[in-house]
Amino acid sequence: MNSCGKRRFSWAARVGSRPIVRHAAQDSAPPGSIYGSEQTVPTKITVIYNNPTDPDAFEAGYLAEQVDLAKKLPGLQKIETAKVWPKEDGTPTPAYRLVDLYFADYDTASAAVATAEAGALFPSIFGLATGGVTITFADIEESTTL
Repeated sequence: MNSCGKRRFSWAARVGSRPIVRHAAQDSAPPGSIYGSEQTVPTKITVIYNNPTDPDAFEAGYLAEQVDLAKKLPGLQKIETAKVWPKEDGTPTPAYRLVDLYFADYDTASAAVATAEAGALFPSIFGLATGGVTITFADIEESTTL
């Protein structure tokens, strides 16, 4: 963590010309930490699509390209897709769609984004995301079904 208590990231891999983040804590984890070899932390990669310039074209390619390609990532345990509700007044929010890709741990997620399958997926994501896209790696701190 940095002095503000936020996790630091460093670049480790690239898919095409796009960098993929690596958790800096992985490089210097003390024994017994959640990033050390004694414990694994479930990890998810979240793809947040901003509003596309052409929603109909986006939707036409979304399921056929994005979801099908994502399902081929090695080590993927679960996938969740969602469409963001508009604001109460009917106007769009900044985010349009979300895709959560679940992996057993950070190393599995990192390995998955360095595969040929990811080499097909990520350029497709960037090509379809005409309104912009954010991709994050996150620890799953708690997951409870009530």
